[in-house]
Amino acid sequence: MRKTITFLLFLFLSINFAQAQVLSKKEHFTRQDTLRGSITPEREWWDLTYYHLDIKVEPDKKFISGKNTVQYKVLENNSVMQIDLQPPLKLTKAIQNEEELEVKHDGNAHFITLNQSQEIGTVNSLEVHYEGNPREAIRAPWDGGISWENDSNDNHFIASSCQGLGASVWWPCKDHMYDEVDSMLISVNVPDKLTNVSNGRLRLVEQIGDTKTFHWVVKNPINNYGVNINIGDYVNFSEVYDGMAGNLDMNYYVLRDNLEKAKEQFKQAPKMMKAFEHWFGQYPFYRDSFKLVEVPYLGMEHQSSVTYGNGYKNGFRGGDWSGSGWGLKFDYIIIHEAGHEWFANNITYKDAADMWIHESFTTYSESLYLDYHFGKKAASEYIIGTRKAITNDKPIIGTYHVNHEGSSDMYYKGASILHTLRQLIEDDEKWRKILRGLNTEFYHQTVTTKQIEDYISEQTGIDLTEFFNQYLRTIKVPTLEYKIEGKTIKYRWTNIIDKFDMPIQIKINEKEQWLFPKADWNTLSSDKKIETFEVDPDFYVESKKI
Repeated sequence: MRKTITFLLFLFLSINFAQAQVLSKKEHFTRQDTLRGSITPEREWWDLTYYHLDIKVEPDKKFISGKNTVQYKVLENNSVMQIDLQPPLKLTKAIQNEEELEVKHDGNAHFITLNQSQEIGTVNSLEVHYEGNPREAIRAPWDGGISWENDSNDNHFIASSCQGLGASVWWPCKDHMYDEVDSMLISVNVPDKLTNVSNGRLRLVEQIGDTKTFHWVVKNPINNYGVNINIGDYVNFSEVYDGMAGNLDMNYYVLRDNLEKAKEQFKQAPKMMKAFEHWFGQYPFYRDSFKLVEVPYLGMEHQSSVTYGNGYKNGFRGGDWSGSGWGLKFDYIIIHEAGHEWFANNITYKDAADMWIHESFTTYSESLYLDYHFGKKAASEYIIGTRKAITNDKPIIGTYHVNHEGSSDMYYKGASILHTLRQLIEDDEKWRKILRGLNTEFYHQTVTTKQIEDYISEQTGIDLTEFFNQYLRTIKVPTLEYKIEGKTIKYRWTNIIDKFDMPIQIKINEKEQWLFPKADWNTLSSDKKIETFEVDPDFYVESKKI
């Protein structure tokens, strides 16, 4: 018993640390927060079309150098461009038309004055050169940067992770989520005994002396933090999945000594694909393939290059925080991080305050995986079990325009919110069409919370304004208060915002029915004495007998 309690405590702390450390706890914001989190005048006048990130990684020195060629379309008249790069990396120069440009440095933001006339509608490019020892990850991926590790054979084992912290921690870019680059080439030079795996498809491996350059092509729009490098003594195996859009290449890159374990554990990947194409529609990146890549940290949702470090165990590092047992039926990192391909990489928030769009839907996807392979009861028990991790410390939605996320409750509370919505709709096929419709309506787009709310309200035919305001913008959990008096029951909602009137399923004397509570007391009569009263646990509410 003591060992069990100790393990559960460890798991609780691990999960909450895993979630919270992605998130900013700041309450006071600086100019740097605004420069990072807002669409500044120096950003809004140009639209990203293409990147070529061309770098050399020197593991022994923990050093990166190279350049990023930025191609863009001119939308408005302006001549100053903001490019982001975080110290200790240095932006050494910017070049356009073979001319070195003036650069003014302001912390993480670098303002480049362009000499060439920027005519509206034209497509131009410039090179941004940089070098240095990038921030080293302290506890990736939650406190990210570059992880410089070694495998069991003392080979270099290196990976990037930067959600929340920002891609500019290791490469110069337009580091705001609203503008995704349309396509990209990632060229990474490493010592020739190592392999670099990045996003998209491998176009070419180029031998240069005692080094190799790996050229990876990304043909779909990609968000900044989704771009990654992974460097190690990798071996590769693959399969072809017969999916909704035809043949999908699924590639797996793992450390040499872990090949056999990976071949067994990664059998879950096609099962994941089958479940999520059922619920969410076709995988959004057929042109770029799907990859799982082993890394020296837990994992992250890098687009078409999902990283994995869960130790080839089911659950979260071998544990099931839900306590239901269902969490041990799947590898948390394979299922959760791959779920982000639909919610984070296909549908991407414009502002970090709306990170719930990524995390709530993806945490909910874990239960949908269970639903597909093990049934609705398994999905329900898993969701309900995870509620013990909800803290209701602050609202799920954060502060806009300063790169600030809301509460880590966006994970498990967010999943329970969506599970509650499913109950309100009372039509699983309709709910599935809504989830698939989101991935069609907002295919390869950046979105706001309002767009998601409006779409779901429109498709359900229910005005969900108060529902979303209650659950996303307050920490109040609706509480159903009730009094039983013989054959009657009085009931009302408390701990709610104005006009909240969500119906709820209950059982009276084991008979299921709907209640329609409001803030004022209402009365329901039964044909016989009320012996038992139960609120459907699939709804994320509290109840209190008076």
